[in-house]
Amino acid sequence: MSSVLPEIFASLLDPINIALLITGVAGGILVGALPGLTATMALALMLPFTYSMEADAALIMLGGIYIGAIYGGSIVAILLNTPGTPSSIATTFDGYPLAQTGKAEHALVAAAVSSGIGGVLGGCALLLLSPLLANLALKFGPPEYFWIAVLGLTIIATISTGSIIKGLIGGCLGLLLSTIGIAPVGGESRFTFGFPPLLGGLQLIVIMIGMFCIPEVLNMIERKGQTGKQVSYNPQKGVALTVIKQLFQKPILYLRSAVIGIMVGIIPGAGGNVASLLSYDMTVRFSKQKSSFGKGNIEGVAASEAGNNAEVGGSLVPLLSLGIPGAAPAAVLLGALMMQGIQPGPDLYATSPGLVYTFCWAFIVANLVMFLFGFFGSKYVAQIVTLSTHYLAPLIVFLSVIGSYAIRNHFFDISMMIAFGIAAYILKKVGFEPGPIVLGLILGPIAETGLAQTMLMAQAQGSVWTIFFSRPLSMVLMVFCLLSLLWPLLSHRFTRSPK
Repeated sequence: MSSVLPEIFASLLDPINIALLITGVAGGILVGALPGLTATMALALMLPFTYSMEADAALIMLGGIYIGAIYGGSIVAILLNTPGTPSSIATTFDGYPLAQTGKAEHALVAAAVSSGIGGVLGGCALLLLSPLLANLALKFGPPEYFWIAVLGLTIIATISTGSIIKGLIGGCLGLLLSTIGIAPVGGESRFTFGFPPLLGGLQLIVIMIGMFCIPEVLNMIERKGQTGKQVSYNPQKGVALTVIKQLFQKPILYLRSAVIGIMVGIIPGAGGNVASLLSYDMTVRFSKQKSSFGKGNIEGVAASEAGNNAEVGGSLVPLLSLGIPGAAPAAVLLGALMMQGIQPGPDLYATSPGLVYTFCWAFIVANLVMFLFGFFGSKYVAQIVTLSTHYLAPLIVFLSVIGSYAIRNHFFDISMMIAFGIAAYILKKVGFEPGPIVLGLILGPIAETGLAQTMLMAQAQGSVWTIFFSRPLSMVLMVFCLLSLLWPLLSHRFTRSPK
């Protein structure tokens, strides 16, 4: 890293990059604070606008949005008892009761401080663990890349809400869609039906915008007026410092919650909601005042927010080092890198060390900026959390159309975005989440290329079984695939409300 320090400093001190980082964090907080909007949707919506940016500028802004959105969900969770993002579910357990008793400022300050601490610790893990994992992955060959893609696909089992079977079916649909266009090995034209725009395959960014944004807009219209009742928020002098002093006496709570968040983030697909619930559960177990949780214990807010923000850094570790996303928002960041012509994975540290280390440091800085925004600005964000759907829904649709068109200046992409958006909305109604479909679309080419090259190697060696089952790294990855598939069963008891 020392050899690229001048490049890192130059990028971080660039006024444009500083402005993008601040804008990204502030925009992410606003998105997260609006019920119904998710970090994944915000990232997918902004992805096309990064097309003309430098790679470091694009990643800095998107990283800021990701970090800000995860924290922003806590504001509405505390004031409205409605998690702005799934990661803030556990924050409602004690955050809303605190607000109901006139201690909304206590909860908001605790959320800002804890999110900042958890996020910085998650960034440190990203900075230190990713290179180690990438060095190991440099020994990977085609069989290992195939199993890496399969490992990425196993997160379908955890990002599928309701039915794992429907999630797997969605993943298969995504894999099928990924075969449209020119084959990566062999060069045959597949499923284009003589339509030239399909020769290059489906536009990943267009599909992401359609499948993540349009269903949310339609659901937002359906849920109109169904949010919780906002409690009053009256800031008082001296409360913030009192809360900070109280929280800084709990270093073990933060260390435990951050470690849980980082480990959950590294496990593909576990997600911020699992991290916050696990952190909350562990805090309740080790507390001497178990009966006070769920009734307005500030440690509950601290544990939840430290865990889910540390998970953000953990979820980026497998993305940068192995090229597989640890969560749905990380999958959108993967799309951003691919759109810039950069393939995440072990080679990333050899081909673009300046870019990847700049992103890691910017991630840590963005968490500090997020803390400042949260500490001083949450009272202002609280005033706009009830923004009318009449303004929000048309704005999102407008940005979706502009973003889809901007990629290739082709009206076909707008039609494809709308078609996939409506299809995703209908599929969601019958239990098929868009996440597994998009994941299959992203990882399909990696799995296909790895499998085709592995089969060619097997033909040369005369044995398919030897090439798959005699390589130690392949065997380790197969074990990880099995553990990832079993993760939903292992985490089931933690996903239930402690209440």
